[in-house]
Amino acid sequence: MTNFVEELRWRGMLQDIMPGTEEKLNEGMTSGYIGFDPTADSLHVGHLTQIMTLIHFQRAGHKPIALVGGATGMVGDPSGKSAERNLQTEKMVEHNLTELKKQLARFLKFEEAGNGAVMINNADWFKDMSLFTFIRDIGKHITVNYMMAKDSVKRRLEGDSGLSFTEFCYQLIQGYDFYYLWKHHNCLVQMGGSDQWGNIVTGTELIRRKDAGTAYAITTHLIKKSDGTKFGKTESGAVWLDAGKTSPYKFYQFWLNASDADTKMWIRIFTLKTKEEIEGLEAEHDVAPHLRILQKALAEDITVRTHSDAALETAIKTSEFLFGNGSLEFFGTLSDNQVLEIFEGIPQFNILKSELEAGLDAATLLAEKSTVFASKGEAKKLIQGGGVSVNKEKINDPQGILSTGNLLNDKFIIVQKGKKNYFLLIAE
Repeated sequence: MTNFVEELRWRGMLQDIMPGTEEKLNEGMTSGYIGFDPTADSLHVGHLTQIMTLIHFQRAGHKPIALVGGATGMVGDPSGKSAERNLQTEKMVEHNLTELKKQLARFLKFEEAGNGAVMINNADWFKDMSLFTFIRDIGKHITVNYMMAKDSVKRRLEGDSGLSFTEFCYQLIQGYDFYYLWKHHNCLVQMGGSDQWGNIVTGTELIRRKDAGTAYAITTHLIKKSDGTKFGKTESGAVWLDAGKTSPYKFYQFWLNASDADTKMWIRIFTLKTKEEIEGLEAEHDVAPHLRILQKALAEDITVRTHSDAALETAIKTSEFLFGNGSLEFFGTLSDNQVLEIFEGIPQFNILKSELEAGLDAATLLAEKSTVFASKGEAKKLIQGGGVSVNKEKINDPQGILSTGNLLNDKFIIVQKGKKNYFLLIAE
């Protein structure tokens, strides 16, 4: 068995740990859990720190429990929030739970003998519990003074939006989750992000006061980007683990485009590489930073584990096609939807296939039938200067004819103006 806490330490993940936790874990296999609220039908990269925590927990010989909040997902956690979230319907939550189970199964070993991961839904114990039972058997053990002292509660009470009774109860509900898992599944440790510390210790306190039991807590750092912007967000929104929401190519590019400072932190947190492997990669990277050795290692590792080897291969070939010397043969392997995904956010113009059948000169196609250029004069000047490529090949004659023979997949023409400005012409 490896030392789980030490693993978190050298990776720069450990934030808070309750006294006695490390010693307890070193005694032998221990069950521990992290909660995931089903507020969407996919997890995103913001959840990866907690997923990695469970992975390391299992690799250290312990038993991970992924608690999916079928009940708490319909309430909402005030921790780190400035306003109350929209509540989910039961049907929405059930759909989200099904999808999250599929995603977590990509990262955790559920069939492992002994310390195989398990998924548990807290709706199993809350769905038939009455309010009176809850306030009589649970609420009496935690005082309002104790709950009011939590930072997450204080911030909301001092803010403009206030705090509903629903969200005020959340820490007690989460506390009971821990109590139930401790009582019925011998779960001794709860883990989570540092914003969950207050909720987690409410659970340990409930276990102590209600049954005179002992439980433990660990939290990890909340991940931030070195430039101060929010981790896991791009101009187009969250980076999802579902390939249907964020394509493997865009997922790969998210990690590939990370700054050196972020990558040196993230490669420790989001990969399973050893300390020696990471230090070796860092040494190579520092010799030739322009090769982005660290970024490639990070992007490849996490893309394979989130998606697949095949998805990584497609993402790399797509990147080479757009930014290197990738072949047009690769483009022919893509579906129309994959092409549109790759070029999402890149200017697109619809053109008539019937007009292409007769042939159009390059300047007319690029300045009149589309607006890649504002005028024919501008088009002619840049084409003659060697600054325009059509389907990855430079053109130098503004009067050169382009036709349906230039269509890729019988539908697309890729125009490149300069080194990085792409345009997609779509023939209909």
